[in-house]
Amino acid sequence: MPSAPAATRIRFAVSCLWEVLAAVRVLRAPGVPALYRDWAGRAHLPADSLLGALVAPPGGYAPDFLTPPPTGLAADLSTELATLRATPPEVVRVHLDLMPAPVAGLYADPSAGLSRLSDEIEAFWHTAVAPTWPRIKSLLDAEIHYRARRLAGEGTAGVLADLHPQVTWHNGTLHINQPHCAAADVPTGAGLILIPSIFVWPTVLSVSAGPVPQLAYPARAAATLWEASPAVPDALTALIGRSRARMLVELSALLSTTDLSHRTGITPGGVSQHLTTLRAAGLVTTHRQGRSLLNTRTPAAEALMAATGNQPPSFPVEPSAGGHIHG
Repeated sequence: MPSAPAATRIRFAVSCLWEVLAAVRVLRAPGVPALYRDWAGRAHLPADSLLGALVAPPGGYAPDFLTPPPTGLAADLSTELATLRATPPEVVRVHLDLMPAPVAGLYADPSAGLSRLSDEIEAFWHTAVAPTWPRIKSLLDAEIHYRARRLAGEGTAGVLADLHPQVTWHNGTLHINQPHCAAADVPTGAGLILIPSIFVWPTVLSVSAGPVPQLAYPARAAATLWEASPAVPDALTALIGRSRARMLVELSALLSTTDLSHRTGITPGGVSQHLTTLRAAGLVTTHRQGRSLLNTRTPAAEALMAATGNQPPSFPVEPSAGGHIHG
């Protein structure tokens, strides 16, 4: 449980390694949640993989070195894997000692084992996560944008109060309800990295080892990832035109011009022209995130869509309390 000074020094990050770890954990669960069943039917994890041996099913421990602290919002698998491969051998062995059945080969030769592990992670990423990563990333960006606005308007309590039923903010302390976790409380001043995730649902995962504790939690729109695009209401089409109506429907998440072009089939130039019109009408707002310009609907657009028969997607499918990987 981070204390007030620790929890108020928060930042957000997006991590490819966290998504891989959480996705493998889904595949290792005794019963795959309905949310992930179609995806799990297409994903593949070799039975003899080192990655599978290290990632425990829900309720178990996976070594904390698998998820080094991510650096920011521009997730890059190659950068994260380089950090993983650079893990000191003594750190690898300390974390493996916490597992019920340490992996002998990795323990004996951490350098060679981390190289093999990195190759397996990269292979799993390309087959199981990368095909939907643009959509995943847009949902994670939208989640961070939502939390950042709450932070600006309501302070730390506005960000932490409704992250997840297992996470509570009370009297200046962030409590994480993980009954099987034996890790010590996070010391004052350590800070906290909040990592929204698609595959971590329905629980939260935490890492207390390392320089900065991490908390991965389900992004609000996780349940919408594999949904088909909602229908465009006829009334909205009649009011602003089919192309602009389609774009407005898609803008439930933060999307770039390229994202919108891929989703709607409209050329990037056409998307830019329509965005200019929608922005001038007060229906779209644009935010800079790193080198990207991301667009989303305004409250006025939400009201317009509700009035024309399209309700914005309801974000959380209420998560249930569950086990954890990291403690």
